[in-house]
Amino acid sequence: MDTQSSHRYSVAIVSRGDAAARRDATAQNSRFVRVFEALAAAGIAAQPAIYDESFTEAVREQLLAVDGVLVWVDPIHQGKTRAGLDALLREVAARGPWVSAHPDVILKMGVKEVLYRTRRLGWGADTHRYDSASAFAAQFPQRLRGDGPRVLKQNRGNGGQGIWKVEVLPNAPTTVRVLHALRGSLPEDMPLDAFIARCEPYFGWGGCIIDQPFQPRLPDGMIRCYMSGAKVAGFGHQLIKALIPPPPEGPDAPEAQPGPRIMHGPDAPQFQTLRRLMEHEWTPQMMKLLAIDEASLPVIWDADLLYGPRDADGADTYVLCEINASSCFAIPDEAPAAIARTVRERLVGARP
Repeated sequence: MDTQSSHRYSVAIVSRGDAAARRDATAQNSRFVRVFEALAAAGIAAQPAIYDESFTEAVREQLLAVDGVLVWVDPIHQGKTRAGLDALLREVAARGPWVSAHPDVILKMGVKEVLYRTRRLGWGADTHRYDSASAFAAQFPQRLRGDGPRVLKQNRGNGGQGIWKVEVLPNAPTTVRVLHALRGSLPEDMPLDAFIARCEPYFGWGGCIIDQPFQPRLPDGMIRCYMSGAKVAGFGHQLIKALIPPPPEGPDAPEAQPGPRIMHGPDAPQFQTLRRLMEHEWTPQMMKLLAIDEASLPVIWDADLLYGPRDADGADTYVLCEINASSCFAIPDEAPAAIARTVRERLVGARP
């Protein structure tokens, strides 16, 4: 028998929290409640799995007892990285349960290095990678002075951490104006050498720094293309304020706050060109380039795209800003059902 009510499959939804959150967690009080509901409707029994390094063993036992594991944990949270969790997820996956997104897949597509590796795809830009502090110090100043404002990104991070707009001040080639993408940041003028030294820690946790040109159409907003596996699950458009200098009133002024992310379903007319590009060109090309098969793509991920220069016909082009594969949330209304369909397909494939 294989009815939706039979719950042939079980999954755990992993998110970060403390011991109290783990004790009190239910599907109903979870921020993923709509995902829990969609999974139940698809015949999949789902349970919350709150994770912290202090109770790894309890989480290990829980994850080994289910068929699949879905993970929503940021790369960096209150000073904690995913190092311990990723080791646990690799162990769990090696012992049977299916894990999405697998840490090895995240390392291919969910880090800023993907911007460099896919720079020749249609979403690419003049992107460079610095693999060491010495290479960064030797190469970045000349590129900055010759190419205009640049955006630097540490390889692993979230919430704007380690992302900087950098530009040379007029008539002061050794001084730069920098603006951190963290909310509430203010522009800061400082010697270029001092800024380069400030970035050295990024080579520890992340291993490299990625360098892209600043996109002048940033005030037009960012399009978040939500994907479930290789199919578009929806879109979000937001007038972001990161890397845009705040008004004279300061970073707390209403004008400095990002606009709401307006969600759209996958069939939204204004995004059909982008949908075609994502489903039929860029995602398949990325999979081939990074050696990721479709069954390994995360059940939910997103490509954040900025508007590039208009083409000769006046149509929009797009530049990849980042891919989120570790903790892609909030999501469009249509996404939970898409997640449930993808999860069921994966579980059926893993255990018919």
